[in-house]
Amino acid sequence: MFTHYIDLAWRSLKRTPMVSILMVCAIAIGIGITMTSLSVYHMMSMDPIPSKSDQLFAVQLNTTDEGTDWWTEDNIALQLTYKDAMFLHNQESAFRKTASMKGMATVHMNNDELKPYLAATRVVGHQFFNMFELEFIYGGPWTIEQEQLAAPVIVIDEETSEKHFGRPNSVGEQIYLDDRSYQIVGVTKNWDIHTKYYDLNNGAFSGVESIFLPITLIEAQQLDNSGNTNGWKFEEIDSFESYLQSELVWLQFWVELPDQRTKKDYESFLFAYLEEQGKLDRFERKTPEYKLRDVNEWMEYNNVVSEDNKVLVGLSFLFLAVCLANILGLLLGKFLKRAPEVGVRRALGANKRQIFLQHIIEVSMLGLLGGALGIVVAQIGLWGVRTTNQEYNALASMDLSMLLAAPGIAILACILAGLYPAWLVCRTQPAIYLKTQ
Repeated sequence: MFTHYIDLAWRSLKRTPMVSILMVCAIAIGIGITMTSLSVYHMMSMDPIPSKSDQLFAVQLNTTDEGTDWWTEDNIALQLTYKDAMFLHNQESAFRKTASMKGMATVHMNNDELKPYLAATRVVGHQFFNMFELEFIYGGPWTIEQEQLAAPVIVIDEETSEKHFGRPNSVGEQIYLDDRSYQIVGVTKNWDIHTKYYDLNNGAFSGVESIFLPITLIEAQQLDNSGNTNGWKFEEIDSFESYLQSELVWLQFWVELPDQRTKKDYESFLFAYLEEQGKLDRFERKTPEYKLRDVNEWMEYNNVVSEDNKVLVGLSFLFLAVCLANILGLLLGKFLKRAPEVGVRRALGANKRQIFLQHIIEVSMLGLLGGALGIVVAQIGLWGVRTTNQEYNALASMDLSMLLAAPGIAILACILAGLYPAWLVCRTQPAIYLKTQ
């Protein structure tokens, strides 16, 4: 019976091709616009590292005087000072941790074969790679000994290796950043993440870095920070050493805490550290303040998905509703025009349930066709988003869940639009039309 209803639906669509095409196009446009905004919202809000998002914590320390105002909701800076970050980084512990800084350097081979170019770098601890699940295809991270000695070593991704050496395995080769030479100790797979959650201070959706250096090179080579730097009081900074010892905040710090007990122990450690710093008259604060937020909490705290994005999704669904309102009118006209045919079927023994189901299957077929075409419209829309905003390159795409959701939403929307016309036509009284015949 189901296949028979599908056959009837297909015949009905072919009987009125212009109306059918008009309804399919209306659904496709509504679904295309809706899925464009919904796909971007989905990629923005999805968990970027679901395997351990509840174990990775961003650390915030309030090392300011009482009454200091930041732009955050709880008046705690998003980043740490160099002295705080390195103190936490150098502490021996059973769990992973890393300080992190955004850098910038001119990359070249010190020859005429490759034109120099400016690239973003990430200065991190050797545990960064395991913490954030970067996969090595050759070599590995630098050792703790190399980090402590501030050795000129580097990790690059596969794309950078191919660009400079024409092959993915470049371990042991030399590469230049500005006027310094570095030895490549590891090559990672290209890091494919949609949100740069580990450094939301410098663009949540900007491209990830492809070059990584040891965190100890900041002091050893006086590396400049190319990310955001903020301060809360006037300080006379006349040297790089005074810059490192200042109260300026410009580094991120992450810890990987595997369970609640470890988290509580670390919170106690942070409290004791801040209490000690207060006793040294570094700042005037009655109660030490710190925050540990996991990945999803950190993204929410930093408003990665803004209210504007949520409003845009809501508006796109309203547009879909307008499309459905037009489809509802077309379905009413089409189904009521078919009332004599339905009356004959009723007279021959078809009940209301069968008539209703037949028409619901027909509108479901409209939804399926419109949803399939809507995916094409959405892809065009996402291409437009990528073209107009380079930061959205990783976000403006449809994953499998969105590809499956598009026809699903279209079918559901069409069923909702077709409920009233189908209900109205199934109430047709056979006697009325038999008399007219």
